[in-house]
Amino acid sequence: MTDTLRAEKPLYAGLAGRATLHGYPINVGPDPYVAAERERLAGLSWDEFAVRPVSPALGAEVSGVDLTVDLPEPVIAEIRRALHEYKVLFFRDQPLTSAQHVRFAERFGELEVHPFIPSRTDHPALCRFEKGAETGGYENSWHHDVTWRECPSMGAVLHAVEVPEVGGDTLFADMYGAYAGLSDELRARVADLDAVHDFMQSFGRTVADDQREAMRAAFPEVVHPVVATHAVTGRPHLYVNRNFTTAIAGLDPDESRALIDTLARQADYPEYQVRLRWEPHTVAFWDNRAVQHYAASDYFPQTRVMERASIVGPRPTR
Repeated sequence: MTDTLRAEKPLYAGLAGRATLHGYPINVGPDPYVAAERERLAGLSWDEFAVRPVSPALGAEVSGVDLTVDLPEPVIAEIRRALHEYKVLFFRDQPLTSAQHVRFAERFGELEVHPFIPSRTDHPALCRFEKGAETGGYENSWHHDVTWRECPSMGAVLHAVEVPEVGGDTLFADMYGAYAGLSDELRARVADLDAVHDFMQSFGRTVADDQREAMRAAFPEVVHPVVATHAVTGRPHLYVNRNFTTAIAGLDPDESRALIDTLARQADYPEYQVRLRWEPHTVAFWDNRAVQHYAASDYFPQTRVMERASIVGPRPTR
């Protein structure tokens, strides 16, 4: 047995990092980032509630806390800390009213009012997504929310009001890991680049012709770093997405689009993902900088109703 183990050691030594797959732009092999993140997260402890990690690099289910009541500040502070550590938190069996939803989200900062997604509730800051046979869902693409704002949201609280029996899951991808997974050459290439973000790319078709000039004045194109530094954790993360990023500043259109696509594809690795199977009154609270999300549009024509409150964040910086 000892001789067998000794003979296998050189094989394990070759698994220290990722490798490309036969010339394709695909990485295979164990990911050192995921291994380190699993170990880091396993060392955390919590006083105010129980936390169960649901994937190696991101995502945790929180139990022992009731979001329908006004929680004491130590609990809110620990939820905030858990959010920054796990990047997305899941809470089950939280039958929030719209007012309770808004009140909980407000504990983490000022709420934003989305100019293109109607509230359909008594609370302007609460976006309501009602999808079914008459309204298909087009959310199925990886993105950070509202990167076209000068100060995009730092996080969002999403409550499942009505969900299909099967389908309609939401996936989250770790943008720290997406950055860490870049080759040294690509990290050096994007380190000082900026990206242009514009609401018109996704929401332009919803704006009436007579409102376009006013909406453009209210929400001009903005420029954010391709690689941003998280305002709380200080960790670098990718900050581009196909929904709202229209160009990489200083590059020609073809090169720009190719680079955006290359960076966006980092979210495709399951090693950086966690998938949430919704149940009625599940709540997800995600860090809109540390993760991108993808709502699987696989439930048509069944009904899916969600409500979201988003918290204003600081302007992204390098």
